Amino acid sequence: MQKFPMTGPGLERLEDELRKLKSEERPAIIRAIAEARSHGDLSENAEYHAARERQSFTEGRIQELEEIVSSAEVIDPASLSGDQVKFGARVKLVDEETDKEATYQIVGVYEADIKQGLLSISSPLAKSLIGKSIGDTVSVPAPGGDRTYEILEVIYR
Repeated sequence: MQKFPMTGPGLERLEDELRKLKSEERPAIIRAIAEARSHGDLSENAEYHAARERQSFTEGRIQELEEIVSSAEVIDPASLSGDQVKFGARVKLVDEETDKEATYQIVGVYEADIKQGLLSISSPLAKSLIGKSIGDTVSVPAPGGDRTYEILEVIYR
C-alpha cells in the first residue's frame, strides 16, 4: 500500500472533510433522494437525477478520503532540523528577477493549497528545493521561462 506523506494539520483537514461528508452530506442526500422519489415518475425527475449524481460524487470522495487517511504517514516538521530543505520545511525564497519574497511550506500532495503557502511535494518548485540549503539558488521551469530563486531561510516548526 502506498504511503502518503502529510503534516498533522493536513491530515486533520482531510479527516474533518471525511467526517462532514459522512455525518452531514450523506444523510442530506438520502433525504433528497427520498423526497424526489415521492414525486412519482423517476425517469423525468430532474431532482432525483441531480440527487443521485450528488450521491455518486460524494460516495467517490468518501472512498478517496478513506484511502488517503488510512495511508497517511504523518511527518512532524518540528521533529526535523538543519538548514537543508526537507518535507515539512517552511522555505523563505526571493525571486531573483523581481526581488519578491515568498514563504512556502512543503507539504503532501493532498494538503497543498498555494493560496495558503502550502506547496505540494510533487510541484516543480518543491522538487527543486528538496536537499538545497540557505544561500543556494534554484532554477524552476515556468511557462514564461525559467525562474530563479534564492533560499533565504529554512524553518522547521
